[in-house]
Amino acid sequence: MGYKVLGQVAPTADTDTTLYTVPASTETVVSSIVVCNRDDAAQSFRVAVRPNGAAISNEHYLYYDVTLETHSTFVFTGGITLDATDVITVRSSTVSSVVSFNLYGREVAV
Repeated sequence: MGYKVLGQVAPTADTDTTLYTVPASTETVVSSIVVCNRDDAAQSFRVAVRPNGAAISNEHYLYYDVTLETHSTFVFTGGITLDATDVITVRSSTVSSVVSFNLYGREVAV
């Protein structure tokens, strides 16, 4: 059983956007998060993990207003394990959809 695409989004507004929600009766191992700036200007991004879908709060952020230079990519490689109903939330600094977020990992039924 290999890793797969768990979520892909290019937010269209400077607002929190759900990238992925762990399904019920499932645990998910996140292998990587890739953030790509497709614009001719620098952009910034945020990534947060909200346990059990909690309202976003300061302690949930993995990355906060990280700057991505023009046409650059940020790659997180790790092994975060998420529980059922946990949510990965992303946000970019621009109101246009020039920042792409991709999530890869493995879902395991429990």
